[in-house]
Formats: sequence, structure tokens, C-alpha cells
Amino acid sequence: MRIVVLDGYTLNPGDNSWDAVAALGELTVFDRTAPDEILPRAAGAQILLTNKTPLSAGTLEQLPELRFVSVLATGYNIVDVAAARRRGVVVANVPEYGTDSVAQLVFALLLELCHHVAYHNAEVKAGKWAQCRDFAFWDWPLVELAGRKMGIVGFGRIGRRVGRIAHAFGMEVLAADVVQAEPPDYRPFAWMDAADLFAAADVVSLHCPQTPENTGMANRQLLARMKPHAFLINTARGGLVVERDLADALNAGRIAGAAVDVVSAEPIALNNPLLSAKNCIITPHIAWAALAARRRLMAATAENVAAFLAGKPIHVVNP
Repeated sequence: MRIVVLDGYTLNPGDNSWDAVAALGELTVFDRTAPDEILPRAAGAQILLTNKTPLSAGTLEQLPELRFVSVLATGYNIVDVAAARRRGVVVANVPEYGTDSVAQLVFALLLELCHHVAYHNAEVKAGKWAQCRDFAFWDWPLVELAGRKMGIVGFGRIGRRVGRIAHAFGMEVLAADVVQAEPPDYRPFAWMDAADLFAAADVVSLHCPQTPENTGMANRQLLARMKPHAFLINTARGGLVVERDLADALNAGRIAGAAVDVVSAEPIALNNPLLSAKNCIITPHIAWAALAARRRLMAATAENVAAFLAGKPIHVVNP
């Protein structure tokens, strides 16, 4: 069975062996694959592994030997799963490997918005504290989370972990999800629809998969419902946010700040409006990338491939 990895570098830049996958077939690993290289590299493969290399309907139609795609991520919008289903190609993802890592970055970003640690550290080292007439200074409003409302859009594994941590900070948790079942055991907690959640929350954190229905959901109209002191955090998918609308809201002071680990086109374009937006933190899609999380992702990918080869595929997203 021929297995081809189209973009393996971020999963294994040298510290995360492919051995478990290699043991399952004839493995070829490409660090990166340009659009015009997809077909020649994927031709003849029965199994493809991809993280961000797109597999469109047109591409899938030209790969008659393909039987299985394992996405090296939780989000799978990079694959046209409907087209894959029509062709009998099974598509699987890895639903749980980065829960702790992503939730941790959510609060790293949120605490940076609350305290501007990097800024104040730089100011101290530039001499501002030494020149200060008082024993303390701060150049931004400092925000305490206890008693505030954390709104979580997408209450799956990661969203629920974020909610539990928010509760530990003393926050009230609000959640919006297409399936409102199994509420957590802590209180206060409330289900809401997304529009009401954006209006009620002091912090909105996005954790839903991107679908054709919710692409661009955080647009001018929804952002206008947010409180002027509220923060928006996106560690899910960049396409959930209309970036021009978010930049406009930040620059006009309609919301207080934002932090994103994902953008609509990655790597980020130099003309992305968020690069010049006020009080907007941008990290380069690192929420998933702790070594511990990548090792879990590698092990789960090997399990996906092994299960498919055994005739009992798991984590299928296009049944």
C-alpha cells in the first residue's frame, strides 16, 4: 500500500519520527507540496496524508487509485469531503490530540490581552520603570477575569476544556453549539445562540470547525453586538472571521482587542488588515504545535491508517 505525505514538515521538522506510519506501507514524505505538484506526487497512492495541502473535487477526480485520506489535523475543510464520499474515498481526521495545547494558548493570548506582559517587559528593559517616580506603572488597562463572562462558540473537546479553565479563573461560561447537550458540571453555565453570546460575553473564543455555513460568521454585524471592552480570540480557523471587519472594529474602538492564531490565508499575507489593527495579537498557527501534541497527532495518524487497512476505519468525517 503506497502512502504519501504531502506536507509533513510541520508535524515532523526533525523531532517526531514517521516510523509508526512507515511500518504500515510504502511511505513517501514530502515536506511541502505546491499546488502544481499535488497530482504528480499523489498519483498512484492509495493513502494520502495532508495537513494544509488542499484536495479539491477536481484533484480527487484525477486520483483513481486513492482510497483513504487522513488529515493531519482536527479541522478537515482542506478536503472536499463530499466529493471524496462520492468517489468512495474515506476521509478521517484526528479529533483529539491538541486539546490541552490549544486551550493553553487561548489563555496565553487572553492573559496577554489582559496584562500586556510583553509590552511592559520591553518598557522595563528600555528603562521606563527605572525612570518612574512611582513604584509601579502600566500603560494599558489591566483586566481581571474573575466575574467576567467567557463565551465559547463550538463546545466540543477544546471548547469544553477552555470552559473548564475559564471556570477555574472565576468566569461565567456561555456556550453556543449546534448540539446543546451534556452541559458541564460547573456553574454558572448557560447555552446561547451565537448572536446572543457575542452580545453577552466579555471574551468570545472560537472553537467550531469551519464549514460553508459558518465561513465569515464573525462579520461586521456580529462584531457590532460585542461589548466595547470585549475581546475576540480565534484559535480555530481563520475563515470564521471577516478580517477586514475585525480590523475595522478594532481600529474604531468598537471592541477592545483580539488575538488570533489563525488567518484566512496562511502564511499570512503582508496586506492582511489585522497586521496593522489596534491591539491585535497574531501568532503563527502555533496552538497545535507543542511537541507533546505533535507526538499524539503522529500516533493517532498511524492508528487511523492501521484501522483503515484493517477494514475498520475510525474518525471518519464523511460516512
